[in-house]
Amino acid sequence: MRARTMVTTFVIAMGLTAAFAADEGTKAAREAMMKKIGGSVGVMAAMAKGDKPYDAAAVKTALTTISETAKAFPDQFKPGSDKTDKAASPKIWENAADFKAHADKLSADADMIAMQLPADAAALGPALKQLGADCSSCHQAYRLKE
Repeated sequence: MRARTMVTTFVIAMGLTAAFAADEGTKAAREAMMKKIGGSVGVMAAMAKGDKPYDAAAVKTALTTISETAKAFPDQFKPGSDKTDKAASPKIWENAADFKAHADKLSADADMIAMQLPADAAALGPALKQLGADCSSCHQAYRLKE
């Protein structure tokens, strides 16, 4: 079990490194960050579905990754970077404060869930539902279909 936690932590850390290795403020950097969040959600979803055994340390790592990535995400939308990203709505640049508020909510919710860490796989369901609602809300407002 400890080895699995270490491997999961390593994989998430490598994703974090790859995300920040991409050119900051580019579509590639944004996509890397979204993949990192998606990977973290995937780790927890596999546990919630029963596909993987519940691992509190891996859940905590995934939640920390989501929180930290969400905090940094709005900074990736530099002026002029909208020209290369067909999935990012121009509303991001028009209403940057609201966009940041969406990211801050995801980060705060991930932090809150981490502080009240779900005790088992069954408790991950409601936590994932909250995080999913945060993601969906932002995507509906600020993501275009390519």
